[in-house]
Amino acid sequence: MNTERTTEETRQESVSFVEEQVRKDLAEGKNGGRLQTRFPPEPNGYLHIGHAKAIAIDFGLAKKYGGECNLRLDDTNPQKEDGEYVEAIKRDIEWLGFKWAHLYHASDYFQQLWDLAVELIKQGRAYVDEQTSEEIAAQKGTPTQPGVNSPYRDRPVEENLRLFEEMNSGRVERGKMVLRAKIDMASPNMHFRDPIMYRVLNMPHDRTGSKWNAYPMYDYTHGQSDYFEGVTHSWCTLEFVSHRPLYDLFVDWLKETKGELPLDDNRPRQTEFNKLNLTHTLMSKRNLLILTQEGVVSGWDDPRMPTICGLRRRGYSPESILNFIDKIGYTTFDALNEMALLESSVRDDLNKRAQRMSAVLNPVKLVLTNLPADTLEVYTVQNNPENEADGTHDIKFTRELWIERDDFQEVAEKKFMRLAPGKEVRLKNSYIIRCPENPEECVVKDADGNIVEIHAEIVPETKTGQANCNMKIKGKTIHWLSCQHCVPAEVRNYDRLWLVENPRDEIKKYSDEHDNVRGIEAMRPFLNPNSLEINTKAFVEEWATTRKPLDYLQFQRIGYYNVDPDSTPAHLVFNRTVGLKDNWTKKQ
Repeated sequence: MNTERTTEETRQESVSFVEEQVRKDLAEGKNGGRLQTRFPPEPNGYLHIGHAKAIAIDFGLAKKYGGECNLRLDDTNPQKEDGEYVEAIKRDIEWLGFKWAHLYHASDYFQQLWDLAVELIKQGRAYVDEQTSEEIAAQKGTPTQPGVNSPYRDRPVEENLRLFEEMNSGRVERGKMVLRAKIDMASPNMHFRDPIMYRVLNMPHDRTGSKWNAYPMYDYTHGQSDYFEGVTHSWCTLEFVSHRPLYDLFVDWLKETKGELPLDDNRPRQTEFNKLNLTHTLMSKRNLLILTQEGVVSGWDDPRMPTICGLRRRGYSPESILNFIDKIGYTTFDALNEMALLESSVRDDLNKRAQRMSAVLNPVKLVLTNLPADTLEVYTVQNNPENEADGTHDIKFTRELWIERDDFQEVAEKKFMRLAPGKEVRLKNSYIIRCPENPEECVVKDADGNIVEIHAEIVPETKTGQANCNMKIKGKTIHWLSCQHCVPAEVRNYDRLWLVENPRDEIKKYSDEHDNVRGIEAMRPFLNPNSLEINTKAFVEEWATTRKPLDYLQFQRIGYYNVDPDSTPAHLVFNRTVGLKDNWTKKQ
């Protein structure tokens, strides 16, 4: 493994404290000079952008330094886990551009974990407790007050062994017994106050069937699984800082039973970094599940969701997400990152990759009165001016066009620079046009007074590309579509799901102030009622029918969109990814 880097490379490259630790450990030859990481999600929901931060470092640093990263599914709780989530996790990791070296499950180690627990009981380091969960919580004390010993703490080893076997028999009522580690009920670290290692669930497991009725807890399982797999660096978020001594202790106990002490250079090392927190976002699988179950969103992949599959469906690229994560970095303190920063990363990336096309979302007809009715001109336009390799396509120009209703004002405001009576604008890739001075000659209205047609004339010598087309005007360039050569489309304009900057704190506060109201009822006051607007009156270029689901697009002058998986050539559906500019901040 080549880890040498020049002084100049090191000076120019800014690396996180996590990466600095990797470099140091490799340089010192710890773990035999190996780097092995793991990404260990619980398959009880879909991954969200917070998981993407863990994925980026687990897989990214392993790849950068010639190591391996495993995917380990933490399937220790069959109550909440589902094969659907397993497949979604795999799909999301691969979409982000990573591939695991090996696929493991925590359930692979159920027998080894059980055998270790039996050995710890024999050593007097674990016991079966028959207190209720409420009694256990009460006797643990508080951070400033020591706990008291369980009345079952000094049970004989033989009795503990018998009861532990009974816990897995299927005859013990759920919650009736737990296995606890015997550590220190007076420890200032609450996690050392005889933590629970096993609980009774009495339910089958997808992978192990009915073999187990008692299942191991996360704190007991995690470090041992890392050890069994040869993990060298175990990265997690800051809430696990206080768990780290217990992680290390359980690994020490495991290795001691194997006679493999000392551990100084050959052990998995847990290091914690800050979570990815975003404004106007709620990120917990429990709360995201509530939103799906209550019909607030259409599912886990709703484009308003912070799930990786939701961001994918909305039109985010993997690169935009990873670039954002790289910008915010990894630290040892939590921060609330602005959604605007993520959206800026998306714009920067999509500007380079999105194919350009014209769409008119709120159409009004424009008739060019000095053109013959059978006018047909064909223009060849670039698919992406940022990348010539993306090629070109043709658009058709005719006498009758659709333009955006907002691009015309019958009585123009002082600074209005688009089309109005007596004003001129350029039609993109085409002519300069001029409206008559007299409003009555300029517009046609229906019986209710709504404008249904705008009349204007082209200035023939101003066609784009002609040698003498440099006529100067004050008006802006507007986009258009031929009425005869466009297709209808459904456009789904997504906005932020939450009105408040920090929905988690606001929901908790509301719950506390309203008799502990929970779930969706605590969320409703903070949900954005305008987070989705569906437009069925839009038109797009005929070329749009050739685009595939999830293709990245820019609707010129409007924003970035993508093709929704629901879309078909007969019924086009587009999702707004992000606007061309940050309009949310202005609205706020």
